[in-house]
Amino acid sequence: MAESESGQEKTEMPTPKKLQELMESGQFARSQEVQTLVLLLAALLILTVMAPKMVETFRVYMIGTFQRLGTMQMNYEAFQGHFGHFMVTAGTLILPVMATGVLGGLIGSGTQSQFRASPKAIEPKFSKLNPISGFKRIFSSQSLAKLVVSLMKFVVIFGFTYPVLKQVLNDPVFYTATDLMHLLAFMGQTAQDVALRVIAGMVVIAAVDYAYQQWKNEEDSKMTKQEVKDENKQVDGNQQVKGEQRRRRRQMLMETLNTEVPQADVIVTNPTHLAIALKYDREAMGAPRVVAKGARYNALRIREIARKHEVPMVENKPVARLLFKNCKVGQEIIPDLYSAVAEILAYVYRTHRYKYYTRGQQVMS
Repeated sequence: MAESESGQEKTEMPTPKKLQELMESGQFARSQEVQTLVLLLAALLILTVMAPKMVETFRVYMIGTFQRLGTMQMNYEAFQGHFGHFMVTAGTLILPVMATGVLGGLIGSGTQSQFRASPKAIEPKFSKLNPISGFKRIFSSQSLAKLVVSLMKFVVIFGFTYPVLKQVLNDPVFYTATDLMHLLAFMGQTAQDVALRVIAGMVVIAAVDYAYQQWKNEEDSKMTKQEVKDENKQVDGNQQVKGEQRRRRRQMLMETLNTEVPQADVIVTNPTHLAIALKYDREAMGAPRVVAKGARYNALRIREIARKHEVPMVENKPVARLLFKNCKVGQEIIPDLYSAVAEILAYVYRTHRYKYYTRGQQVMS
């Protein structure tokens, strides 16, 4: 059973926070054999699809080469041309296979990491460049274990491919005169059979290795009882801090509402979901200003305060939505709402002449 640096046994399953930290640092179950298997599958697939084209391209190239042998000049310029033609031909055949293999490897690696970027996992570790540490790793117990695992992989692959190899070695094609095309077809079929057997063996190896990596990662990720307690305290402490911050924000909001809403000229409502408190002082403001706004519970609170202090409330759904969406608390309303808000204020000043006589005169003028 794994132990921590303090000597305590790691018996507890990792917490979600611990798992997140391990994932971000690149410490998760990763099987190199799964990545190799996907790479081989991708390469075999593209080879199977491109095999006819590859054979035909190679045949045309060889026929053209032999036809030009009698007139071919072998000076430096001619050699450059022939070599360049060969490289282009080979590249068109090899590059798609290589690109597909690389893509397969990336997919194999990405599926295991859930395609999450782990910057810490690719940070250079200069300690690995220490020759003394490297020499110790070569002769460590882990190196011996890797050697044993490699031998076991070889045994598994050989066990899967041996029947095909035995059958091939006993084939009459090696003991009788054979047409070239028949020989090429035989070699292609043999390569395909061997590749399928290798992949079958790799499936077994990858499954066993992935299960082992999952188990090993789970064991390495376990925590001591003390680590779990410390983390729970930290999480609870953070939650308490966040709760206190939310409480203070609500308290500040309530204080603002209790101060500003009674001073407002009008409350524009939705009518139940939104409430926006507006104030207008022609001598101090260029346009009406939003002194408070709220949705749902806060809107209810604004209406209660307004009702208590006899602040007029006007229901206007379109204007309320536009005010809530486009205007911030403490700022003047946007120019697009000047006309609509002016009508609301004029209506309020007319219906509450005694309270807003002076302001009504300002708006009407």
